[in-house]
Amino acid sequence: MKIVDVKAYAVKQNVAIPFKWRKGLPEGSHLNEMGILRILTDEGIEGVAVAQRGLMTVDYTKRRLKDLLIGRDPLLKEQLWHEMWELDRAEEFQIYYMGLPDIALWDITAKKAGMPLYQLLGGSRDRVQAYASTVTFDTTEEYLRVADYCLEKGYRAIKLHAWGDAKADAKLCQALRKHVGDDICLMYDGSAGFDLQDSIYLGKALEQADYYWYEEPMREFSLWNYKKLCDELTIPVLAAETSDGAHWNAADFIAHGACDLIRTGTVLKGGITGSLRIAHLADSFGMKAEIHGGDQANVQLACGINNNSFFEVLVWGTGPIGFGYPVEEDGYITAPQGPGIGYQFDWEEIERTAYAKV
Repeated sequence: MKIVDVKAYAVKQNVAIPFKWRKGLPEGSHLNEMGILRILTDEGIEGVAVAQRGLMTVDYTKRRLKDLLIGRDPLLKEQLWHEMWELDRAEEFQIYYMGLPDIALWDITAKKAGMPLYQLLGGSRDRVQAYASTVTFDTTEEYLRVADYCLEKGYRAIKLHAWGDAKADAKLCQALRKHVGDDICLMYDGSAGFDLQDSIYLGKALEQADYYWYEEPMREFSLWNYKKLCDELTIPVLAAETSDGAHWNAADFIAHGACDLIRTGTVLKGGITGSLRIAHLADSFGMKAEIHGGDQANVQLACGINNNSFFEVLVWGTGPIGFGYPVEEDGYITAPQGPGIGYQFDWEEIERTAYAKV
């Protein structure tokens, strides 16, 4: 099998609500645009991957990915994955793109094998439990109302993105625990908004409220700070979400005791190949590798590995309330069961409506 063409599209999506995050971060509506990578082979099998930035997807494809991929064997994913890292030394790819071609190549491989990707990865299960991951709302009352709605929809786990004020966030987290009771799994994500002192303060408040994990309270530049935080707290610290370097960087966090749980996921950790490396590395230490939210590729990954607890689903708005991925009545997501990852696109429509393409 040979790759005969590589295409990319920048496409607008209809997500009208801007996402509000903690203080210090700009409001975002990153789901309003999408980049699609499409790898075509001489056997008629196509691989697809999706990114959050449309114009960058087109730019990287035109300048780098066509030359890298056309004429190559798409099943040699390991070889091509390492060549992407070599290119990164000169290009300094935006982190979303380190694994983008790898995802599409795994899609081709699973289609060639005639099975859904999670089965090709080893197949731990066909369904994964979802948790509702909030954007930042203005008041405690809004958080509680959104939490009630999520519970009505079948979720049994909720993660907060709050205001970026350690004392106010601590009160919110404790108010949510009191509101939902002891049986709901709660998590907190600091979105790297704190220094070490405030991170310790907030972490102790989360311990009192029996939160399941404490995620990324500081920027992930300093292993020493994260080790100090882990030493001070009993709540599991989840780290290495946005740090570059895939499994090489994850190994440093684990070896230095700078996390209790580690992040993996196709979007930020080098596609399927990089994500698997992190998951298997963590498993060798008896550690969970919790998957960042996303689309079908991360659902397939979540069902393909054994040491992951949940799948993250973004929740925004207060009326109406929107969800970033459809969840079944019992709060679970079933992986797409057809061959490949499960992306479905009308290519004629994409060709017609893309605002940039190559």
